[in-house]
Amino acid sequence: MKKKIYSVLVENRSGVLCKVSGLFSRRSYNIDSLAVGETDDPKVSCMTIVSSGDQRTIEQIEKQLNKKLDVIKVKTFDEADSVSRELMLIKVKYNRSNRRDIMETCEILKAEIVDMSKNQMMIQICDVPDKIKLLINMLASVSVIEVARTGTLALPKCVDTE
Repeated sequence: MKKKIYSVLVENRSGVLCKVSGLFSRRSYNIDSLAVGETDDPKVSCMTIVSSGDQRTIEQIEKQLNKKLDVIKVKTFDEADSVSRELMLIKVKYNRSNRRDIMETCEILKAEIVDMSKNQMMIQICDVPDKIKLLINMLASVSVIEVARTGTLALPKCVDTE
């Protein structure tokens, strides 16, 4: 199984997300991650889709995306050739005995405490998906109340062309 990142420029109008995600479900392709946002042009959105499969599946996904009328351009790249980030907010219960450990974990993983009450704290991390998973695993020993994650955002690495 190979992971592939698809950066898909689409027309920014209602129904486009449904059409693109429908393409995946009709053909039983899995979406590992999906993030959509407007670009610098309000008429165009960028969909970042992470999917996995064998070589044939990866090629078919790209071909099918390019056939969609609302799709302007499809770029594909591997995780190794890109910079990717994901945002997560995680709310945990804490007490006197584990507060310091949670704060140290946040410091080590460059996560930030963004809200706090007498016995709860909300932590924010923006990093690669593997670091997000690591933070979740590190906090597994405390009481996790709620988790919200974005999909992966990615761009190809910078390369000077002369």
